Formats: sequence, C-alpha cells, structure tokens
Amino acid sequence: MATYISRRLLLMVPTLLLISVIAFGVIELPPGDFVTTRIGQLIEQGEYSEEALQNLRHRYGLDRPLYYRYFKWLSRFLIGDLGYSLSWNKPVRELLLARFVLTALVALLSLLFTWVVAFPIGIYSAINKYSVTDFLWTIVGFVGLAIPNFLFALILMYLSYKYLPSVGIGGLFSEHYQTAPWSFGKLLDLLAHLWIPVMVIGTAGTAGLIRVVRANLIDELKKPYVSMARSRGISEARVILKYPVRIAINPFLSTVGWVLPSLIAGETITSVVLGLPTAGPLFLESLRRQDMQLAGAFVMLSAILTVVGTLLSDILLAIVDPRIRYR
Repeated sequence: MATYISRRLLLMVPTLLLISVIAFGVIELPPGDFVTTRIGQLIEQGEYSEEALQNLRHRYGLDRPLYYRYFKWLSRFLIGDLGYSLSWNKPVRELLLARFVLTALVALLSLLFTWVVAFPIGIYSAINKYSVTDFLWTIVGFVGLAIPNFLFALILMYLSYKYLPSVGIGGLFSEHYQTAPWSFGKLLDLLAHLWIPVMVIGTAGTAGLIRVVRANLIDELKKPYVSMARSRGISEARVILKYPVRIAINPFLSTVGWVLPSLIAGETITSVVLGLPTAGPLFLESLRRQDMQLAGAFVMLSAILTVVGTLLSDILLAIVDPRIRYR
C-alpha cells in the first residue's frame, strides 16, 4: 500500500508542472491582453495616451518575456499568492474566498444527492434486471443523460415560477437577503432556493452512475463465488451486499476525485443560467475579460484539486479493492 501511494505522489509533481505550463500557455494564447481591453475603455473615456499604455504594461509585467511572466506567476502561486485581479482590482484570493463557501455547499450537496439516489436504484435494477421497473429506470437514466443541465435548469425554474410563486427563481437568495447578514431566516431562504441547483447538477451524474452500478453489479452476480455463497445458505441480502456491491461501489469512490475541482469551477454554464453566486461564473467572466491572474489561478487550482482528488480516489479504491494496488 505504501509503495502504491508513493508512486502516485511521485507522479503528481511532473503532472502539475506540465499542467502549469499548459494552463499558462492557454491563457496567453488569445490575441491581446488586459491592457488591450483597458485601452478601449480609456479611448471611450477620452483618457488614452501612449504613456498610459506603457505604464500599464510595465505595471503588470506585460513588457517582460513570456518565460519571465510564467516563472513569476508560478513562484508566487507556490507561496500562496494567487495574484491580483486586474479587472476587479482585488486580490484573487479574496475573490475566491467570497464565493468558496456557497460553491462548496452546492457541490457537496449535489454529490450527496447523486449517491443517495443512484446507489439504491442501481442495485435494485441489477437485482431485478429486465423487469418493468428496470426498463423504467433505464428510460429515466437515458433521459437524464440526454437533457443538458442548463435546459433542465430552465425547466425547473419555470415549474418553480408557476407552482411555487412564493419561492424566488434563480440565485441562492431572495433579493432582500442577498446583502443581509447571516441569520436563521437567511438560512431558510438559502435552503428554499438550494434544491433547484442541487437537482440540476446532480441529475446528470445520477443517471450515469445508475447505469454503471447496474452493469457492474450484474457482472458480479454472475460470478461463481456468488453462486457458492448462495449454495451455502447465506441470506440473499448478505450475499449481495458483502462482496458484489463492494466491487460495484468502485464508480462511487472514483467520483471523489470530481468533488474537489468542483469546489472551484463547479457547473459553470448551469450556474450562469441559474444566477448562482458561485465561483464558476467568476471564472467565465475572468476569461471574457482576459484577466490572466484570476483565470490562471482558477485553472491551476482546479488542476491541483483534480490531481489530489484522483489520489484520494485511488487510495479509497485500493482499500476497497486490493487488486488495484498491483496495477
């Protein structure tokens, strides 16, 4: 087990270095930069001058070579300095922390919704394969996979507006609670709005996991050790839950790696449609404004959390299924 974890840890270092180079390169690829956008604003305001342009480029290090900007950005990132947002005139860390709690709440509840719904349905469909209920859940699963999250969000917003007029649609808070300090009333208002994004974001993952768990469990139930356990008179529930389900649970554990990056990015398009004050729309806006410091911090943090989440998934899978340690 220690050797397995050590190999994974050693692979993380070159992976993250490569990702940092790619992330910085992709961010630098679009034509122009923040100063280009700023020039347009200065022209509209009648304040443009060549001297102001040069001062801006020097101030933000845009007059230095590409490799210099990369190493400067990476060295500051390693000591916890995520940079300074040029568009919002605030430290990147401050912008992220302001939205982190709500992003984490939506991501974790969506994952919990996915697990609670998909796990029992997948087991039931595998045990009762080709039954009417199994076909029904198969149809539901395919529909859930086919409908884009943002379209499902619009449908739920319409239903909420038509049948629950007392509950505001979009966002996570009613208008009078958005800037109010935290209180019991604000918490209840959050819970009243939270069910839509949790259902929307969790539905696609739920539909996919139902199919995966069903297929894995059906394969396990065909194996000789299951027939042998049944022949020894062991109860059906124990036969199914002790080993086949333990193997079929692997897809659930592998999704742990998706949770950490979703704390930063989340479902960006869905968050935009629903008007959620999470980190995803902020990331999209940073790309639109070519705010390299903010966009770079998002990409790099998402990469770090993805790699760390994958490591946690590998460790959990190795604990549940020892065969994985020897691959």
